[in-house]
Amino acid sequence: MFKRINKLAIELPIPAHGDMNAAAAVQELLGGKFGEMSTLNNYMFQSFNFRNKKKLKPFYELVASITAEEFGHVELVSNTINLLSVGNTFPGNPDITPLQNGKDARNTYHFISTAQTAIPGDSMGRPWTGDNVFNSGNLVLDLTHNFFLEIGARTHKMRVYEMTDNPVARTMIGYLLVRGGTHILAYAKAIEIATGIDLTKMLPVPNLDNSKFDYARPFIEKGLSNVLYTWSETEYRDIGMIWKGTNPENGQPLEVKIGTPEGGPIPNLEELPEEFAPGITRDDYELIKKRLMENL
Repeated sequence: MFKRINKLAIELPIPAHGDMNAAAAVQELLGGKFGEMSTLNNYMFQSFNFRNKKKLKPFYELVASITAEEFGHVELVSNTINLLSVGNTFPGNPDITPLQNGKDARNTYHFISTAQTAIPGDSMGRPWTGDNVFNSGNLVLDLTHNFFLEIGARTHKMRVYEMTDNPVARTMIGYLLVRGGTHILAYAKAIEIATGIDLTKMLPVPNLDNSKFDYARPFIEKGLSNVLYTWSETEYRDIGMIWKGTNPENGQPLEVKIGTPEGGPIPNLEELPEEFAPGITRDDYELIKKRLMENL
């Protein structure tokens, strides 16, 4: 089961203005082939379908705990898209064309389908598909796939970072570059324990140095490059049998933290009358409030 916490993984800055085309680009980090929906669903189904959970418990717990983190990453990217969508239109009579900016946007789905919020799709509006899930049932093969999936995700994040200077997008990407780096290292260590082979010495990828990204530095300084969370107060502690030693990037000790990150507030999206969202008038609200308070 999953326990939900009403927080984001980090606090996102509220941008001074929206950027509808940046929102479209960030969609790739949500519903693209290497987006957070792909990492989530790959690890989720691998954890559901994992064979020999008891005998191979540290590996199962690694995939399962990272699955829980990926739920938070999907939520974080979605909220980034939502904040990038603020202020791109204006309320008014339908005949003054209040959604006129939408026709020139790269992703018109934001304006037509979801009232200027995230969609489960990529930067071109294509829906995310379960074809992006790889779950062979072979431990080493799945771990190796996850290693390269995280590298692909990292590459896309670096490119989108260079496409927009919007602080909310860059804050989110800076954080995910750091956290994605821990997942790459975690899967590499799991493969080494399973096979005796250090992938990072065999291959010239990945370069996990995030210091060139200004918005990643605060998270590096907090030590988030060295931490894996259990995402449970009582379970998944055997990830420490894999996540041990030092971080090859900085020489600092690796750490398993019980529970979840401290997190930040969930942004409150204001109503958009021009999108008929949420479509509740003041009179409607008063009636709803009255009904909610009845028989308490």
